[in-house]
Amino acid sequence: MNGELIALVTGASRGIGRAAALKYLIGGAKVYGIDVLESSIDHPAYTHFVADVSKPETLPELDPLPNIIFSNAGLQNSPDDIGVNLRGTINVAEKYAFHERIGAVLFNASASAHSGFEFPEYAASKAGVIGYMKNVAARLAKYGAVVNSISPGGVLTASNEPVTSDPELWSQIMAVTPLKKWATESEIAEWVWFLTVVNRSASGIDVLIDNGELGLNSTFVWPG
Repeated sequence: MNGELIALVTGASRGIGRAAALKYLIGGAKVYGIDVLESSIDHPAYTHFVADVSKPETLPELDPLPNIIFSNAGLQNSPDDIGVNLRGTINVAEKYAFHERIGAVLFNASASAHSGFEFPEYAASKAGVIGYMKNVAARLAKYGAVVNSISPGGVLTASNEPVTSDPELWSQIMAVTPLKKWATESEIAEWVWFLTVVNRSASGIDVLIDNGELGLNSTFVWPG
């Protein structure tokens, strides 16, 4: 991508979003972070905003606008999975993506969008993200922007500790995971960097990152 990298990451205070923000910073980008939580990153090129993506009136005005967007903020098995995961994704893209300098937009979907397994509103919200991604890809093609989504399977984040910290449940998960591992947050951040900075030709696709689980199995393991 030509020129200065200016990245917007939502859900930037922890997990995959924080790892992605740090990856952009290491790569020399200026980074805006949005989260309902306070900042967990201290870097001169990082600017943090406390806002709720599901409430468009809380979203900050950004100047200059980002030329990279990683729309990552989301909830799992909450009272408002659809409001945050889908409507929040739409709010962010519609506010910040539609300008001539946009180079790349990446949405964080989920392997559950493909399988339908997991929590009902979560799976529905993430499937909606993939559909919306394709809509945005078509609309931003005139600017030469690449627009894609990633669908992680299991990732070693704090939100997944109910299964990663339970030996019995973890054993069940590994039994149906061909590569016998889950991705780390930093591994997903490498995908984010590649799809938004390195990639200039693939657009309108969803990349499944699940260690081979979905292709061979249809098992979802969770307490209860």
